[in-house]
Amino acid sequence: MEDLGLTAQEEKAAWAGVTPVTVTHNSAAVIGDCLKAMAGAERVIVIDNASTDDTLQRIRAVRPDAEIIRNETGLGYGNAANQGLARVESEFVLLINPDAVIDAAMLRRLRRTAEDNPRAAMIAPRLLNPDGSAELSYNADYLTRQRMSRSARSRAILPEGPCCTWYISGAVTLVRMAALRESGFYDPAIFLYFEDNDLCRRLIGKGWQLILDPRAEAMHIGGGSIGDGAAVRWEKFYHLSWSRLYFEAKYAGTGAAHRLGWRVLLRRGLKALGHGLVLNRGKARRDLASFCGAAAWLAGRPASRTTDRARPAMAAGGDEDRPAAARAQNGVQS
Repeated sequence: MEDLGLTAQEEKAAWAGVTPVTVTHNSAAVIGDCLKAMAGAERVIVIDNASTDDTLQRIRAVRPDAEIIRNETGLGYGNAANQGLARVESEFVLLINPDAVIDAAMLRRLRRTAEDNPRAAMIAPRLLNPDGSAELSYNADYLTRQRMSRSARSRAILPEGPCCTWYISGAVTLVRMAALRESGFYDPAIFLYFEDNDLCRRLIGKGWQLILDPRAEAMHIGGGSIGDGAAVRWEKFYHLSWSRLYFEAKYAGTGAAHRLGWRVLLRRGLKALGHGLVLNRGKARRDLASFCGAAAWLAGRPASRTTDRARPAMAAGGDEDRPAAARAQNGVQS
C-alpha cells in the first residue's frame, strides 16, 4: 500500500469527518490489524454478529474506546451495518470489512477524490490480495455481468486514475452519508450477499456516482472475517442462492426470478444428487445449500428468522429501504 509517511497530525486530519463502521462475526484472527490501522479515527463503530470466539476481547484490547453494538443473534451483514450507519453523524462513513487493512494515506487519497467529485456517493480503493495481486473489486451492474462471458468479465483492465463504474465492492468504501440518506441504507430483507449490488444500483438510480480510485490501495484477505467450515459454507451458498433470486425479482421482475429459481432447483438438485452418488460430500452439500436457498425464496420464506419478507416491497429506488428500516434489534451498546 502507498506509504506517504504521514505525521500524526496529518493522519488525524485524514480521518476528520470520517467514521469507520465494521461488522464482525468470529473475526478475532483479523480484527486487530484492521483496528490498528484506524489509530487516527476519533470514533470507531463495531457491530458484532453473535461472535463465539474472542472477537470482542480483541476489539477492546486494540481499541478500548470503540463503540460496540453486540447482537445476540446474527443479523447478517446489511442489517448489522445499518445499525452502525444509523449512529453515524459525520459527513463520511468508511465501510470496511474486518479482514481489510487500510492506512491514512489511502484515506486521504479517497477524501481528495470525493472533494473533486461532489456527486460521488462511494469512492473505493484498489483491493490487493495477500499475495499482492489485484482483486477485481469493480464491475458492470450485476444483471449486465450475467450476460457477459466469463472471459470478458475476467479481462477487466485496471484504470490508471479515478473512473466511474456501476459496481464497487463493499469491502473498503468511503461513502457520503448524504447519498445514503437519500437512497436508503442496506435493504433489510437481505441477510447476506447482493446487498452491495443492490445499494450500488439504488445510488446510481438517485443520480449519484460510484468511483474507483486505483491510486489508493487497501489489503483484503477475503473470507478471513468469518472463518471456514461446513456450517459457514452452507450459509454462504444458501444465501447466495436466496439473495440472487431476491435481486432478480427486484430489478428484473418476479416472473424472471421465478423462472431463474426453477432453473436453479433443477440444476442444483441434479448436481447434488450426482455428487452424492460419487461420495463428493463437499460439492453435494454446496449444491444442496443452493437448492434449499432457491426453494425457500420460491416458497416465499424470508432469508432468515431475523428478516421479515422475501419479496421487494416496492420497485428499485423506492422508500422501503429508507434509514428508518435500519433496525437496532438485539443490539446491546458496549
